[in-house]
Amino acid sequence: MPRYKMVVEYDGTPYVGWQRQDNGHSVQGAIEKAIHAMTGEWTSLRAAGRTDTGVHAHGQVCHVDLVKDWRAEVVANAVNAHLVNAEESVAIIDAEKVPETFDARFSATKRHYLYRIISRRAPIAIEAMRAWHVKKPLDHEAMHAAGQMLVGHHDFTTFRSARCQAKNPNRTMDRITVTRNGELIEIRASAQSFLHNQIRSFAGTLMQVGEGRWTPEDVRDALEARDRSRCGQVAPPHGLYFMQVDYGDVSTLLRYEDDDDL
Repeated sequence: MPRYKMVVEYDGTPYVGWQRQDNGHSVQGAIEKAIHAMTGEWTSLRAAGRTDTGVHAHGQVCHVDLVKDWRAEVVANAVNAHLVNAEESVAIIDAEKVPETFDARFSATKRHYLYRIISRRAPIAIEAMRAWHVKKPLDHEAMHAAGQMLVGHHDFTTFRSARCQAKNPNRTMDRITVTRNGELIEIRASAQSFLHNQIRSFAGTLMQVGEGRWTPEDVRDALEARDRSRCGQVAPPHGLYFMQVDYGDVSTLLRYEDDDDL
């Protein structure tokens, strides 16, 4: 059966998250329904990572096996047409055929996330469900300095959800940056894999540094405590974006560390 890799963009606001669930409409379910409308097949997508309710994506990656050998552009165009007809907030922005050894989740070598904060006193209207509104002024340079305490290989028990199902809390953060452009503060993080709620835990904690309630050293101490109760505020989901997934040579059989929910 031919396998297709698809890069997916979505507004997470109307969905219960990526993963198909009984309690509401999911991104996965929307795409699988569109594929069924196109092919008559009920398929099961496999994704690079599961996102929670309200989390957005510019570059989620999934794969699917289909019975018929379609051209990749036909798959993308037809699935998009059915998504539009169903008024879904989801789009396939790229599709390609890949070897059957490719796995959207386990073949990933790095994942990239963005968290957006708008720091101003006035309410936000246009970006109300696209960024976290923080009324107090934030020191993004202090936030960036604190973020460097989290870079490297660590036990991130403090910064993962109590519901996290990962086998162990150890992860390697390759990059965490905090930048500012006017009212917009962007936190970017890159790693091979993440724990459930890890980025939102980072963002909320770094926000407290920006407000002056925590210091970078407080973040380091919280990390070293390996205690969930030492985590700062957990940021809301609507400021989080799954930006990109990196892969090596898709013809290889390499499989990497598992990723949990964000």
